[in-house]
Amino acid sequence: MSAATSMPLGPDPARRGTLAKRIRLLVAATITYNAVEAIVALAAGTTASSTALIGFGLDSVVEVSSAAAVAWQFSARDHAMRDAREKTALRIIALSFFVLAAYVTADAVRSMTGMGEANRSLPGIVLAALSMAVMPVLSAAERRAGREIGSASVVADSKQTLLCTYLSAVLLAGLVLNAALGWSSADPIAALVIAAVAVKEGSDAWRGKGCCAPSVSAGMPAVRAEPGEAFGCCD
Repeated sequence: MSAATSMPLGPDPARRGTLAKRIRLLVAATITYNAVEAIVALAAGTTASSTALIGFGLDSVVEVSSAAAVAWQFSARDHAMRDAREKTALRIIALSFFVLAAYVTADAVRSMTGMGEANRSLPGIVLAALSMAVMPVLSAAERRAGREIGSASVVADSKQTLLCTYLSAVLLAGLVLNAALGWSSADPIAALVIAAVAVKEGSDAWRGKGCCAPSVSAGMPAVRAEPGEAFGCCD
């Protein structure tokens, strides 16, 4: 096999620069939205004593730290420097997931043992519905750019953003059931689902799982990296 077909081929320098700029813009949008989301969710969750809503707010904080790690990585204009920062960014993202899971689990158990009961929260319902509309758009755009440029940390951050969509659905279900039927137990159950998903995504981020090899030019075969290369960038 010739050298031309045995090495992964990625975007040319001009395209890579365009992708890096796009990623920086998407990350800035994600940080801005999640900062506002965190403030609203934590305030509403505290008012309603809602473990799930507080957990959702903390997930927004985690998403900010995750996006900030990617922003730090891509603040380097040099491609080699961005690659050198990849593993550190992934570790930050993974640890953020684990911290979130630990807190939400502890608070959910506290609620289920009768030490706290959630009240109805209309602001929480509105916020969850809004996030279900916004987050998939940001996640899809970042994931496409991350896969094309071949960055596991960008893909991991896009999965963190997508997680917010799933959490929004779980949160919305829990809040609506509590508001409509008085099922306060739905709140800590929703929180435990959030924690379980966070552990899974944290494990994936720690291993650098979820990023395909960069796309190649037409007519040239794509080559998957060997296990362990690029911090597990290929599934």
